[in-house]
Amino acid sequence: MIRISIGITGASGAIYGVRALVALQSLGVETHLVVTPAGMTTLRQELDMEMGALRSLATYVYDVQDCGAPIASGSFVTQGMLVVPCSIKTLSAIAHSHADNLLVRAADVTLKEGRPLLLAVRETPLHLGHLRLMVQAAENGAIIFPPVPAFYDHPATLEEAVERTVGRMLARLGIANDLFVPWGM
Repeated sequence: MIRISIGITGASGAIYGVRALVALQSLGVETHLVVTPAGMTTLRQELDMEMGALRSLATYVYDVQDCGAPIASGSFVTQGMLVVPCSIKTLSAIAHSHADNLLVRAADVTLKEGRPLLLAVRETPLHLGHLRLMVQAAENGAIIFPPVPAFYDHPATLEEAVERTVGRMLARLGIANDLFVPWGM
């Protein structure tokens, strides 16, 4: 069974995290979810979604302060981790290995074990400090994957653009899916 850790932070773009959970659930992937308090605020503001609805999309859900959860250990094997959306605060913590909560600890474990960590950094415009944090995270092994939609396949709706971006993220983690059409297909 494929197992993925997912973190949702307070950056705008909560729809990407929710859509990733829906897609992974439909693919039969075991998901281990951590949501920051700011992430819950954004989910409420952007999607009118409460934790109960989100909980139904994940296989396992952990409190962000539960640093004893399985995903805090390198011996708990996952295919990787997706932080979507990834706030600059969380990017900074990951880049500096400042694992003061479960989401950042799970990301740090993912990196130290050499597993893919995809950070869907959601901020614009970017200043030099943001760019340096992305470089530092990438130097540590993270995949920097801002949720920038592709338009070569002519998405007709916002939902299609979100779905295709999520499909590309999952593919980058090695999870086959049919949410997007690769270029030239």
